Amino acid sequence: MTRLIPLRAGAEAEQGMQELWEQTKAFSLAIAVHALMAGVVVVGTMNWKPFKPPVLTGMTIEAVMVDTGAIKKRREEARLEAQRAEAQKIEKERRAEELQAQRERRERERLEAEAAEKQRQREQAAKKRAEDLRLQQLRKKQEEDRKALLKKQQDELADIRRKRDEATRLRKIEEERLKQLETRRQTEAEAQRQALAEADLRQQMAREQAEFRAGQLATKGEEYYAAIQSQVTNNWYRPPTARSGLRCRLKIIQIPGGEVISAAISGQCNADEATRRSLVAAVERAGSLPYRGFEEVFEREIDFIFSYDED
Repeated sequence: MTRLIPLRAGAEAEQGMQELWEQTKAFSLAIAVHALMAGVVVVGTMNWKPFKPPVLTGMTIEAVMVDTGAIKKRREEARLEAQRAEAQKIEKERRAEELQAQRERRERERLEAEAAEKQRQREQAAKKRAEDLRLQQLRKKQEEDRKALLKKQQDELADIRRKRDEATRLRKIEEERLKQLETRRQTEAEAQRQALAEADLRQQMAREQAEFRAGQLATKGEEYYAAIQSQVTNNWYRPPTARSGLRCRLKIIQIPGGEVISAAISGQCNADEATRRSLVAAVERAGSLPYRGFEEVFEREIDFIFSYDED
């Protein structure tokens, strides 16, 4: 029988052959010893007598009886012993073959396990590469979406500013036209009342500033509101139709920094149309509302109540 012995099992195969050789020598020696013992027994059973010339005393005949049954029995025992030794030899060879087969099977299983592990590692590496590629593509798409959203917001803000500038330009044209009409209709008395109104406004601003310096405003929100009131009032050109006791709620939209995006009358207002337009124009004329120092109370949309009380 020809067997293929793996390179890694070469040392074990050589050791097995050495053991087999030792066992064969022991078996051969055992057979030789048994054969020698059988020969001794045979020789011992023989009746050896020294050779003497025959003495003829008539017709005397002597016969020697040899017990051949004992010899056959010893030969049979030797044969059985040889068969047992041969059977043991065959059994040892069979066990050696089974051991070699087990070693080869374990080696195959080890190689198969190593191959399976390498395949699993390759599959895991391929999955990891695919997952890394997917995450990279996802991050790339998220970055592209973020940039697209930022550009969209910037475009919207630019469009709002453009519309605001255009609306401001149109309002300025309208204000200039109204101003020219008012100038033609105004009399010296109206001019004097305007001067008195401006003086009253300056006095009011002085009082508000004095109250601010005196610490009568209790919270930062009140300070913020007062600063807006002061700035809007300072930019207000009071029309002749404005009367004392004026109360108007304005909705102002601004961005961080105080820049005004839009302003409009919202809610209750007891002023005529010209006064309402003048209040909206005062907010827009201010351009930017107070911001520095009021960041913590800043609001993008505020409801501002404009009040005017003539002293």
